[in-house]
Amino acid sequence: MKKVGIEIKWAFIFILVMLLWMVAERITGLHDKNIEYHYLVTNFFAVAAIAVYVLALLDKRKKDFGGKMNWIQGFISGLILTLGITVLTPVAQYITLEVITPHYFENMIAFVVEKGQMSREEAEATFNLQSYMVESTMFAPLMGLFTSAIVAIFTRRK
Repeated sequence: MKKVGIEIKWAFIFILVMLLWMVAERITGLHDKNIEYHYLVTNFFAVAAIAVYVLALLDKRKKDFGGKMNWIQGFISGLILTLGITVLTPVAQYITLEVITPHYFENMIAFVVEKGQMSREEAEATFNLQSYMVESTMFAPLMGLFTSAIVAIFTRRK
């Protein structure tokens, strides 16, 4: 367990950062009165996500590898982190969509239908808890794989 303790810790930190980001989106109105900007602003979460990966791999390098880490060690650590994030993602989505912003789906459905971007049926099929849980659980490992590969390049040290 000690071998993956750092990755588990950082997976929980990642989820906490994600939940705090969702609270910030809610507070700034991106889930209701400013919903038209949501699609743009929510993409900036990538900066926070990458920062967590960088900090996690630097922590791993310092504590488990004695300050030295090659690319493959960093990549594997990133993949373990990604696995932890992927496992926790459905819980985070549930908390986000049922506790932090329970009216997000109705607001988003109303917005896209009003703008003529989707029919009501298409919007309801897209914006629901099950759909978001499936999408986020599939998206997490794909982005984690990519992020791990890139961040491992910059956090390696001989």
